[in-house]
Amino acid sequence: MQTSSNANAGKKVLLRVSNLKQYFPLKKKGLFVRANDGITLDIYEGETFGLVGESGCGKSTLGRTLLQLYRQTDGRTMYYGRTLDEIAPSYVKKTLTSIEKRRAKWRELTKAYESIKREYDAMPDGEAKYKKSNDVDKAYKDMNDALLDMANLVGGFVAVEDMREPVALFIREYDLAAERRRVRAKRRAVQLDIDDAQFYADKAEKEGKNVSGKRSSIENLRKKAEGLDANIAELDLKINQVRGELDALRARHAGDEAFARYEALRDEGVDLARLNYSEIRELRRDLQLIFQDPYSSLNPRMTVGNIIGEGLLAHGSFKKNDERMQQYIVKVMEDAGLASYFLHRFPHQFSGGQRQRIGIARSLAVQPKFVVCDEAVSALDVSIQSQIINLLYDLKQQSGLTYLFITHDLSVVKYISDRVGVMYLGNMVELADTQEIFDHPLHPYTEALMAAIPTTDIDADKELRILEGDIPSPVHPPEGCKFHTRCSRCTEICRHAVPQWTEMAPGHFVACHHPLGSEE
Repeated sequence: MQTSSNANAGKKVLLRVSNLKQYFPLKKKGLFVRANDGITLDIYEGETFGLVGESGCGKSTLGRTLLQLYRQTDGRTMYYGRTLDEIAPSYVKKTLTSIEKRRAKWRELTKAYESIKREYDAMPDGEAKYKKSNDVDKAYKDMNDALLDMANLVGGFVAVEDMREPVALFIREYDLAAERRRVRAKRRAVQLDIDDAQFYADKAEKEGKNVSGKRSSIENLRKKAEGLDANIAELDLKINQVRGELDALRARHAGDEAFARYEALRDEGVDLARLNYSEIRELRRDLQLIFQDPYSSLNPRMTVGNIIGEGLLAHGSFKKNDERMQQYIVKVMEDAGLASYFLHRFPHQFSGGQRQRIGIARSLAVQPKFVVCDEAVSALDVSIQSQIINLLYDLKQQSGLTYLFITHDLSVVKYISDRVGVMYLGNMVELADTQEIFDHPLHPYTEALMAAIPTTDIDADKELRILEGDIPSPVHPPEGCKFHTRCSRCTEICRHAVPQWTEMAPGHFVACHHPLGSEE
């Protein structure tokens, strides 16, 4: 399924989702709830992507799966907000090592086959040669199976021997990048110690206290930082040397299908679905969630300051009881429209709108790049919804955020989203720019959702229509088009054939056998 076109050329992809599936097993063996059933989607940096659909269609599950709060059942979720060098995930080396092991196994089996084949060719015709032919057949099968095994891993057949050198270089590059990541983490920790010690030394000096011991400690920390900086510079040099060798290899293998196919394996994005616990934890500050319920999502035993500061402490942005953290939290609160004197109050002392502002401040305090707004305004009064939407819009502009805005209300998504995706029973059925999808809806389900939007315009030539029927079971979804059980345009093909995802206009995709406006 393709979700990008020339209409989005030049935009930087932040998240690329390919055939994402999220199944939840039931107690009865072999049965699953197919919450997300093969979603393919690009989310661009700096956009607000609206995701709409009825309750139970899988919107919230998709949002939480993208954040890996639910570990996805299948598919890829590539994140381009960080490079492989920055994260150096362990799955990269496992893949590279696995390729090398398969190559070595293939080489070993090839030698065994060639040895048996020479022995067979040298034998005169007869019963012995006939029996030996079985050994030749088996050796050939083993060799071929090893080649197929590698082909499945690298995505096609390649000249196996030509892979040895690039694989070794990529493994070397990964090891150096992983070491640099560890050193950089130490460097950040030392810098935090320096900033902390500097702050309190300056404060003590203003109070007229003797700070010679503190200054000496700061100097020692700076020397330690210089040593780590030198280590990082040395690793940078080694990595550049390896990359120079890779560039030379590319030049030698220009036009070589084997090398090009292997190079294609190296996607600079980070596959979130393959990260281990510590790796995904490191990315948590990049990927945040604003919850639907502003009541149950806040710990009633924590003050506003503690709630907002929890993530800052978890990610090592500040040390515990650091005065600078309180100053930063106050700034974040003010950005979210909260007064600074709320700092030591508890959640029960606030209204629903104020609580949601606290939740927003908590998520944005760690300076994320991607935020899932999971029905972030649906639990609020209509009068408050517009304030929160305006706040989210302003914060997005200030910080260059990217939103996945989940809602069942098309009238809300219209005013904040750049593009809109419509989901039904775990699948995307339509996707387009916001204005385009409101002006020219193509899927009958999108049309039904729009017809259910209440209006106060007495001059509007529109009758309020509620979509009848219930969403079918996600355990046993209908064959063919999943919407056919509720669709007025249903024909025989809809009951048996799954509609293809088709770009009907630039950037406007739909999965329907009979899209609106087409010939009956």
